[in-house]
Amino acid sequence: MDIHRKLSILADAAKYDASCASSGTTKRDSGNGNGIGSTEGMGICHSYAPDGRCISLLKVLLTNACAFDCLYCVNRTSSNVPRARFTVPEIVKLTLDFYRRNYIEGLFLSSGIIRSADYTMEQVLLVAKTLRLDHGFKGYIHLKTIPDASEELITEAGLYADRLSINVELPSEASLSTLAPEKDARAIRRSMGRLRLKLDESEQDRKSRHKPRFAPAGQSTQMIVGADQTSDRSILDLSANLYGSYRLKRIYFSAFSPIPDASRKLPLIAPPLMREHRLYQADWLMRFYGFAVAEIAGGQDGMLPLDIDPKLAWALENRHRFPLDINRASREELLRVPGFGQKAVDRLIAARRHRSIRYEDLASLRVPLAKALPFIVTIDHRSSQVLDSETLRAKLSPQPRQLSLGF
Repeated sequence: MDIHRKLSILADAAKYDASCASSGTTKRDSGNGNGIGSTEGMGICHSYAPDGRCISLLKVLLTNACAFDCLYCVNRTSSNVPRARFTVPEIVKLTLDFYRRNYIEGLFLSSGIIRSADYTMEQVLLVAKTLRLDHGFKGYIHLKTIPDASEELITEAGLYADRLSINVELPSEASLSTLAPEKDARAIRRSMGRLRLKLDESEQDRKSRHKPRFAPAGQSTQMIVGADQTSDRSILDLSANLYGSYRLKRIYFSAFSPIPDASRKLPLIAPPLMREHRLYQADWLMRFYGFAVAEIAGGQDGMLPLDIDPKLAWALENRHRFPLDINRASREELLRVPGFGQKAVDRLIAARRHRSIRYEDLASLRVPLAKALPFIVTIDHRSSQVLDSETLRAKLSPQPRQLSLGF
């Protein structure tokens, strides 16, 4: 099988891994000789570096052959899909060729399980090791580690990779046992715990210039949403536990996608993509805005509303806490105003040190007003009657719109 066909199969097989998030940019390339680089092409995706830069990565599997038969996975051993496998030199050459052409700035590498967990991890590790030591590759490397692999292999992987990730797969241990019986939730947690210890040790050794950093971009994980009946509240509870226990940099949510010849144990249709989006919003509120799970997903069914974002939903349920006087409210209170982000709040606080904020000042401070106005008070603006309106939710809900087909 030629390298182009392998790339086609293994880049497509890697698209289900959300741990390398697409930026959703427009398609551009330099194939006509104008400019340098490309935002498209097989296996190229976009992610974010620890410093916030958007970077292009070659995202592929080492192989989509797998000894495991996880029912939700298109690459499961019983799946009737074309199989392919890169050799280590082929992956190394692809990465270097794409890098030299300025198509990518790094590599995201995962793999199906072949022979054993240790053998698979050895091959994944060898790619990163060869790039770093033999070719002096300085770009970003994200390796998906194998939970059952030996501690020595995962430790060595952290010396060459910027980020390591281990997927928890499903939000429920019972669901994992049912849908992926070869996988062990406890083994996954043990591996994440070992990574946490290595990251802690590396943090303590940062003052030593002679010790290499261990996975400086930390560890992340991914869970599939909608393959079982787990509620959003349970998913967010698990997320909070994972962030606190394992120093995760990020948890990725991947909406379940129905696959060919699927098991009857799986749902027939995919969950709304908006559910995945709302979970990301809730995750952000927990990490950076001081919200607790019970505040965000406190309804009887434990599900986030799909028609409005979770911060707006919370504000509508807690109207007694509004309107807020933006000239007196604390930063923590302002962060709970719908539409207010961290930068907008910081601009407000900086400006009010010099004089009281008026309604007309909000636009110059680039404060979003569409959602915020019913929930705030300035020295010349008050909207308590609007806040008490029974139709406020309908007014603030996004209006349905026809999507473009992009022709």
